[in-house]
Amino acid sequence: MKSIRTGVSRRDVLRGGTALGALAAFGLPQLAVGSANAATMEDWALPPDLEKAKVEGLEYASYGMPDTWANYGEVLQKLGAQLGIQIHHTDTDMSSLEEVTKYDAEKDNPVAITSDIGILFGPVADAKGVVPPYTPPNAARLPAGLKGPNGGWVATFTGVPTIITNTDVVKNPPKTWEDLLKPEYTGKVQSIDPSAGGATDVAFFLAWAYAFGGDENNFDGAVEYAKKLLGQFSAVSANGQTLEKGEVPIQLQCDYNAIAAAKRLKDKGISSDVVVPGVSIYAPYAIMANKYNLAKMNIAKLMLDFVLSDEGQTAFARFGAHPIRVALGDLTLPDDAKANWLPDSMYAQVKNIPDWSKVSLQRIAEVWQSQVAGG
Repeated sequence: MKSIRTGVSRRDVLRGGTALGALAAFGLPQLAVGSANAATMEDWALPPDLEKAKVEGLEYASYGMPDTWANYGEVLQKLGAQLGIQIHHTDTDMSSLEEVTKYDAEKDNPVAITSDIGILFGPVADAKGVVPPYTPPNAARLPAGLKGPNGGWVATFTGVPTIITNTDVVKNPPKTWEDLLKPEYTGKVQSIDPSAGGATDVAFFLAWAYAFGGDENNFDGAVEYAKKLLGQFSAVSANGQTLEKGEVPIQLQCDYNAIAAAKRLKDKGISSDVVVPGVSIYAPYAIMANKYNLAKMNIAKLMLDFVLSDEGQTAFARFGAHPIRVALGDLTLPDDAKANWLPDSMYAQVKNIPDWSKVSLQRIAEVWQSQVAGG
């Protein structure tokens, strides 16, 4: 299997400006028009056709889910093995909001089959009407808020906001959120913008809300902390190369990506430190299908179900992510599947948000723009 994109830099920033206007523009679902499309759309409600899926899966295009993102490469490889085919995977790097926007823009000439999104962008996809009315059998394992109310997307795994530091450059790495404010780290910390459409940035802002006395509805502490942290941000874009070179030696990534980045640095003889900095959150991610890609609907249906299977969930775990079914207590993993996880002690203060369907992405974007960036 081959992917045209590698690394862990996907969708941290929505290029070309903030996402607030785009979020506000998303209205009611819009179905494709035309009698042929309308009739075919009904096929989304049918079980997948395995023989058609074998042909459809030979070429698999996605947005925002490269092989190296939470182990999607192995997930697709295992799905292909079940079907008896070899999946050739290509991916284009995008933020969650860009993916939803792209599905809509390409409705007459769809490209992607599926995309990885932060859980808060599932409702955005619902509102834009770009996901199909298909709920895979394994979605019965998930409660409301972790799957599309009418189908089309399902939670896959959780990521925990962490700090990774190149310790060849920063000898005394930060261990807590408060540490990031120390003068010695000025200009060395990765910048984030939760209003720009990146799910990871949103997760960090919510983690700060919990870390500084609030929750998913109270952002006061997060705002005050973020305003101080702005002065610590690097002007250089954060990615694997700038971490390795020490140009942005302190980066803000979810645990599974930080673990992978630390491995790559080690292979190059570079030391690093990965830490869950005290209070943080479990931030679910999801996979969504492209309603308009009718030619690939059968492989999309199978993929939505496979990511929630024991085998699919275990593949995420082997990369360092915490599968959603493990978080729900619905799956017990063998010890070897957890070999890449951070120590359990690091997760002692990590919180679960009770109901993600009640978290407002729009409000987070507004608060950041008006009270942090504009404050």
